[in-house]
Amino acid sequence: QVQLAETGGDLVQAGGSLRLSCVASLRTFSTKAMGWFRQAPGRERAFVAAISSNGGTTYYQESVKGRFTISRDNAKNTVYLQMNILKPEDTAVYYCAATTFSSITIRPGDYYAWGQGTRVTVSS
Repeated sequence: QVQLAETGGDLVQAGGSLRLSCVASLRTFSTKAMGWFRQAPGRERAFVAAISSNGGTTYYQESVKGRFTISRDNAKNTVYLQMNILKPEDTAVYYCAATTFSSITIRPGDYYAWGQGTRVTVSS
């Protein structure tokens, strides 16, 4: 059974930074593209960023480009989301997810395993 565990969520002031981590109990982690999604109160879960299995390709939601960076360490079965210049509209529960593909996908339906989420709150 695949387990994904996110950590790093916190309360931070606007303009601040956070780094989220997601550790995957997945033997084939290095063959799977990974993604980060978020769900704000009263809204649907939305794509944030994705990274290919070897880390060579990344893709971001337009609103986080230039502020967020996704990366991974396949030796540690971990994917990261570095979030800088945080804004109140970034407030959400952030989820990491694993897809069966090695290349990037932004569709939630392509992800078969999800973590429980970590809460990020950005105060103005």
